[in-house]
Amino acid sequence: MRLATPEDIPALNALIATSARTLSRGFYTESQIDALVRYVFGVDSQLVHDRTYYVLARDTRFAACGGWSARRSMFGGDQAKAGADPLLDPTTESARIRAFFVHPDFARQGLGRALLAHCESEAQRAGFRTAELVATLPGVPMYRALGYRDVELIVHVLPDGTRVDFIRMLHSLDEGDRHDSTAVR
Repeated sequence: MRLATPEDIPALNALIATSARTLSRGFYTESQIDALVRYVFGVDSQLVHDRTYYVLARDTRFAACGGWSARRSMFGGDQAKAGADPLLDPTTESARIRAFFVHPDFARQGLGRALLAHCESEAQRAGFRTAELVATLPGVPMYRALGYRDVELIVHVLPDGTRVDFIRMLHSLDEGDRHDSTAVR
């Protein structure tokens, strides 16, 4: 695992599109997936700049990516952002878990779990006591298994009128509530 760099962004966007187009099948329609890749899914370069976005590589290939943020945005790559993205107050607000994607060739090998444990640890070190995320439907089972609880269903309408469902989820970062990251294979 290492920090993502600006030079990684094109390869990460390709990984994200591949992950979304393959692992979202059965959860979203093809037209929803196309719209998500166009309007939502992608690297938020602010996370790269903030040094809170990570890459996991296997055999010189990007296998997974994900990060956390101390900024207000809940989800979306650069193409989904407009305006300032102010910092959160760790004493009263939740860290954001952001943009987790695994290449289909490396799915279900514990990479998402390892990234999540690392991001939670870093957010906790920055003073956050809770973590919040907006999960895609394919990600919900993993987050639930790792102790995140559903807060609300979000029906998001994309610029082309496509409607997609997400689940906003919350998790405590207290030591007793955190999960073990040793499951990486």
